[in-house]
Amino acid sequence: MAGKTLTAAIKDDHQEMYDYYDAYKKASGDTDAHERWARQLTWEVARHAVGEEIVVYPLMEKHLGAKGIELADHDRAEHQRVKEDLYHLESLTAGTEDYDKTMKKIMEHLRPHNDDEEQTDLPMLEPALGEEGSKAAAAEFKRTKKFVPTRTHPSAPNKPPFETFAAFLAAPVDKLKDEFAKFPTDEMKEELKEELQH
Repeated sequence: MAGKTLTAAIKDDHQEMYDYYDAYKKASGDTDAHERWARQLTWEVARHAVGEEIVVYPLMEKHLGAKGIELADHDRAEHQRVKEDLYHLESLTAGTEDYDKTMKKIMEHLRPHNDDEEQTDLPMLEPALGEEGSKAAAAEFKRTKKFVPTRTHPSAPNKPPFETFAAFLAAPVDKLKDEFAKFPTDEMKEELKEELQH
């Protein structure tokens, strides 16, 4: 990640989401693999969303004025819908039709949201940040993702400073739950990496 711009860091995250969803779909019929890839995907989406809300959206508000506030509020509202769906997903059983439908709904909402960020928000923000500012924001975004919740909390605030405080309170509990959750094995991740290189 060193030296990457904010846009590159965000795009990398978006691509990981798509890769994990593709792995989830390919695992059809294998409930264990389904559950593992779903957990990996929701883990990534949760961390990414809070990282953006703590780092990226305040930068948009600071540097883009009224337009930045409008874009950030719109993005937060879209995140809220995804968080609610992810929260609902946790109550469902992997491998069931309801689970698949909910996962599909989440991804159908995420793709246009991610496209908007890549095609509208970030191209407006990058010139205001400058290259060094963009690289610094990318590094901060990556750092922040290490400390935020790994599950969604739809009722938590989504604007700093309250979100930052709530995130740091929720993160340890989420990380404890992750210790007992199933994630893709190293072998599964390696297979996915090899598939993506071909």
